[in-house]
Amino acid sequence: MNYVGIDYGLGKINIDENTGIRYGVIHQNEVLQSWADSSEAIYPWTCGYCGNDLTSEPWEYPAHCDHCNRELTEDDFDMQEPAGFEYNQDGYVCSQSADDTDIFIIKSPFYTYAGYCSPCAPGAGYLMNWYKINKNLTEKDLNNIPAIWEQYKNSAEHAGFPKVYCLHHDFFDNGKAPYPVFSVETGELICA
Repeated sequence: MNYVGIDYGLGKINIDENTGIRYGVIHQNEVLQSWADSSEAIYPWTCGYCGNDLTSEPWEYPAHCDHCNRELTEDDFDMQEPAGFEYNQDGYVCSQSADDTDIFIIKSPFYTYAGYCSPCAPGAGYLMNWYKINKNLTEKDLNNIPAIWEQYKNSAEHAGFPKVYCLHHDFFDNGKAPYPVFSVETGELICA
């Protein structure tokens, strides 16, 4: 069943203002291995004594906290937990907070059509709620008939499903995304 949801962002939040494409959201378990292999941890550099945010990692030690003036050494950062994870390459900008199981696709060379997320991610699209196609057509039919994909895109837009940044087939263990993948640059279907 196709459920478009509600745009709690009112077209102003979680959207790329240059392209009009919504941010995509996907649970980390859908792409866990590739996400674990390719994302990088982001560390919050804070003073272990007063909790003040440091402007960046102190590369030269000993350093001093600007707030409490305590001396900081490398040992003060040994147990630092990541604040989140990010992937910023190959045309992607993706992030995940350490306390969240969802990955946000903020920029991608690819898009699909997906329903809106709950109020937790207003205006973004949930990739696992993608616009479903006619079940009577086989995947082979759909991959070989470009006109069907143009009809699919028109139908998705008519039903209110927005364009949503997504991950390419390569991110999935079986080498195929569960949703159709289109090129942002050309609008063409990208087959697995």
